[in-house]
Amino acid sequence: MGNVGIKGTAYCLNFAPELALHYGGTPSQERRAKPDSEYLQTLPGRAQSYEEAAGYAPNKVYIGAMSVDDLARAPTPWLEHPGAPERYGRFGEIMPEDEFLGFLDICDVFDLIWLEKDFAAAVREKLAGDPAVGESQLARLEAGHEAAEIAQAVEKHGALPLYSKGSVAGCCRRAHDSDENLSAHVMLENLACKASGVLALLHMIKNCGLEPSDIDFVVECSEEAVGDVMQRGGGNMAKAVAEIAGCANASGFDVRGFCAGPAAAVIAGAGMVASGLRKNVAVVGGGSLPKLYMNSRDHIKKGLPALENCMGSFAILLVPDEGSLPVIRLDSIGKHTVGAGAAPQAITSALTFEPLARLGLRLTDVDKYAPELHNAEITLPAGAGNVPEANYKMIAALAVMKGQLKREEIPQFAAERGIPGFVHTQGHIPSGVPYMGHACDALAAGTIRRAMIIGKGSLFLGRLTNLADGASFIMEGPGRGAPRAAASAAAGVSREDVREMLLDALSELAANLQKS
Repeated sequence: MGNVGIKGTAYCLNFAPELALHYGGTPSQERRAKPDSEYLQTLPGRAQSYEEAAGYAPNKVYIGAMSVDDLARAPTPWLEHPGAPERYGRFGEIMPEDEFLGFLDICDVFDLIWLEKDFAAAVREKLAGDPAVGESQLARLEAGHEAAEIAQAVEKHGALPLYSKGSVAGCCRRAHDSDENLSAHVMLENLACKASGVLALLHMIKNCGLEPSDIDFVVECSEEAVGDVMQRGGGNMAKAVAEIAGCANASGFDVRGFCAGPAAAVIAGAGMVASGLRKNVAVVGGGSLPKLYMNSRDHIKKGLPALENCMGSFAILLVPDEGSLPVIRLDSIGKHTVGAGAAPQAITSALTFEPLARLGLRLTDVDKYAPELHNAEITLPAGAGNVPEANYKMIAALAVMKGQLKREEIPQFAAERGIPGFVHTQGHIPSGVPYMGHACDALAAGTIRRAMIIGKGSLFLGRLTNLADGASFIMEGPGRGAPRAAASAAAGVSREDVREMLLDALSELAANLQKS
């Protein structure tokens, strides 16, 4: 099977500390169990401002306002070295929370989101200045409701209040009187996921210079379940997102696999393009409202700001390979099989060593690995360690076991072939795919030759199996691909091997000349 081109990407953050405070999973559970706890009393005072979030280096990397190389060189801790706030980057934006509430209303087709009329008017003016929001989206924003009408919906009809600057700015109503799957809480989670996905898709369409009607198919890969009491999780988030973005010629479906979902969705979309079934396939991932402030209890204990305040989203456009775009190779996809086992070494081998070995490539033939790219300033205080760094060391240790690397070279391997974690702990969002935009830039510029995107999923969270899951794929620069690599492998040595041996020889020669 041939390669598939990556025409464009988009990455967005929706700043949402008040949604996090009231409806994030950890604060919500605490509020039910201990409504007067010290944690809940302290949490509001630990919220970042929008300016702080927009100046925070990892957030800027996510939207493309800063490169991963710049992040690696930036002074740490990043929290103590804020930069200038930037709303927009090469890939997308960090949308303020009031505008996100307005965007929720834009994405609502069942009159579930009610905004107070003065708030709606103010937010309309702000959203009109967003370069990704078109007239068709803006026209969907309702004029709003009286504050008394919103208060009645909250007090008597099970609606959830929506806050802006500490005051009620609207509400999310339930979609059914008795079906808990259509409760206001579930509908708010699903609408937030949908809205964040729509924003990323709109930015991707703009970045690619396309019309929404050019999109043939959408594959959506968030973790939310869409349905009712008869079919919880039936879907289809993909078509719901495509509808609001104006993709009238698109169909779509959802791919779910916890944190492995995005990598699996990219592979599914690429397979459709490579087979000729679809021409322009958008892979979209909306964010997770319950994951907001997930580790905030630990952040509060350690005197830190509550950092998990943004819903992440992304969109990637896959097209036929025409020789001018970075590509995904489909001749060797990594998969974690049922029989592979759940040991970290087995998972790492299945997703990295095995697909590379099938191509005659070594673990050292990949310039950049992108596994779980969680921001360590979020995970370390919570006791989860530096997740990306642990992955790089695991891959390096595997290379040592396979005789492809010396033990003393492990730290250098991790430093040079790894990427600093820069992604919010949104479960599926950090899993490799956020690096694809940066990888496309580096591959097109020729600063790297090959990257590997790795997604790993914890299926046991659903209590149906103890299995883990995973998927991976290789990215290469324009004009590189399977036919040439396959021919080199058939000859017993890859082109990269020859190049590296020549470079090593030249380096040794230069060193000898300097000594003499």
